[in-house]
Amino acid sequence: MADEKEPIQSVQVFGRKKTATAVAYCKRGKGLIKVNGRPLDQVEPKALQFKLMEPVLLLGKDRFADIDIRIRVKGGGHVSQIYAIRQALSKSLVAYYQKFVDEQSKQAIKDILVQFDRSLLVADPRRNEPKKFGGPGARARYQKSYR
Repeated sequence: MADEKEPIQSVQVFGRKKTATAVAYCKRGKGLIKVNGRPLDQVEPKALQFKLMEPVLLLGKDRFADIDIRIRVKGGGHVSQIYAIRQALSKSLVAYYQKFVDEQSKQAIKDILVQFDRSLLVADPRRNEPKKFGGPGARARYQKSYR
């Protein structure tokens, strides 16, 4: 390596909801937030647009101004993907601030997010229960007939 340059300041964090997983890659930049190569405001479904913007609206655009966040999302349905994305977005900002900025501002961000909605930083452990034999679902049994 002839030209020594400083290492890229980056963190990689994931967010999960049910079977959807969103991986956020956060580095120093100029305020880009992209999901699967699309800007945040073009992510479907439009009805959940506000849910997606919650971390940005809560913390203000200035905190996202000097970082780029790229998110890859896979699995699950539309709604759980949205929840996974917003969790990845929040967690990546907190991780970036902890690693490259200072502890106080990280704690301030964390407090704001947790006070608003804990699922922005903590994954929801609920999963669907597997179906068993002798019934149409996990708990329901087939109807019993005596004659």
